[in-house]
Amino acid sequence: MKFLKRIGIDSYMLMLLGTVLLGLILPARGIAAEGLGHVTYGSVALLFFLYGAKLDPASVRTGLLNWRLQGLTFAATYLLFPILAIGFAAVFGRLLGPQVTLGLLFLGVLPSTIQSSIAFVSISGGNVPAAICAASLSNLVGVVLTPMLVALLLQAGDGGIDLNAIFRVGTQILLPFIIGQILRPWVGASVKRHRILTLVVDRGAILLIVYSAFSAGTVSGLWSQIPSASLVALIAVALIMLAVVFGAIALIGRLSRMPAEDRSVLFFCGSTKSLASGLPIATALFPAETVGATVLPVLIFHMAQLLICAMIAQHSARRVQGTALVS
Repeated sequence: MKFLKRIGIDSYMLMLLGTVLLGLILPARGIAAEGLGHVTYGSVALLFFLYGAKLDPASVRTGLLNWRLQGLTFAATYLLFPILAIGFAAVFGRLLGPQVTLGLLFLGVLPSTIQSSIAFVSISGGNVPAAICAASLSNLVGVVLTPMLVALLLQAGDGGIDLNAIFRVGTQILLPFIIGQILRPWVGASVKRHRILTLVVDRGAILLIVYSAFSAGTVSGLWSQIPSASLVALIAVALIMLAVVFGAIALIGRLSRMPAEDRSVLFFCGSTKSLASGLPIATALFPAETVGATVLPVLIFHMAQLLICAMIAQHSARRVQGTALVS
C-alpha cells in the first residue's frame, strides 16, 4: 500500500479501478440498472444541494462575472477541442475506420461533463462556484450548439434535439443548487461543519457515474462492435488525444496567469466531455444501426478522463493540504 501511495494510487483510486472492473464483469441490468439510475440521479442532486447550501451568494456572483475564466473554458470546449478532433480524425481516420472516426469528430463537439468535473474541482480545492457556472453553461448551450457543430463538421444533416437534456440540467443540477442556496441561512453552517459529508457525496457520486457508464457500455455490447485490433488502436488514440488536451489546457491556464483555483476549473471543465449528454444527442443525430460504433470513442475517452482526472484531483488535493500544513 505504501508503494501505491508513493506513485499516486490511494484507496479511492483502488475503489475507482474496482468499480470499473465491476461494471465490466457484473454490470447492472434491467431493474437493477433502472434503480442504479435513480440512485445516481439522487446522489448528484444531493451533491449540488450541498454545494448550494455551503456557498455564499457573493461567491456565486463572482463565478458568473469571471468572464475570462468562463470564456477560456467555453473556448476550450467548443473551439480547441473541435480543432484537435479534426486533426486526429485526419491523421488516424484510415486506421480507425469511417464510423469510429465519425465518433471521434462527434466527441470533439460535445459539452463538458457537469457532475464529475465539478466534483473533481471540489476535490482539488478549486473554485466550485465558477465550475458550476462553467459546466452548466457548457451543457445548456451544448444542447443546441453540439448538433449545429455536428451538422457543420460532419455534414450529418439536421436531427432532433433532446429537450430532456435541458430538463435534466435544470432538475438535477440547478434546482437542487437553488434550493440549497435558499436554505443556506438555516443549514449552511451545519454543512460546513460536516465537511466529510460533502467529501463522501463527492466521491460516491463519481463512483456511481463510473459504474453506470461502464455497465451501460457492457450491457449494450459496445465492446464487441469493432475488431479487437481497432479497439486497441482507438484506446491508444483516445489516450493520446487526452494527453494533448490536458497539456494544451494546462499550458493555457499557466499563460493566463489566473489563480490556481480558477486554473483548476479551466482544466477539469475545459478538458472533459460528457457521456451523459453525448448519448442522447447521438441517438437523435445518427442512425440506430451505427450509433453504437459512433459513441464508442466518447465512451472510451470518458472512462479515461474520469480515471486520470481522479488521479490528478487527488494529487492536487494532497498538494493543497501540504501547502496548508507548511503555512
